[in-house]
Amino acid sequence: MFGDKTQQSSELTSPENVKKGQEVYDRIVSGECKDARAELDAAYGRDSERD
Repeated sequence: MFGDKTQQSSELTSPENVKKGQEVYDRIVSGECKDARAELDAAYGRDSERD
């Protein structure tokens, strides 16, 4: 039903991940971010392949 991809679990509330997310958010609101999904994927170490 969902294919062979596995969902990688990450703890988004850890201090390190909150900081990463805040940095990307700051880039989004300042207009510096061109692709929010790609930047968030890179920040959290995920593959940015789009479905």
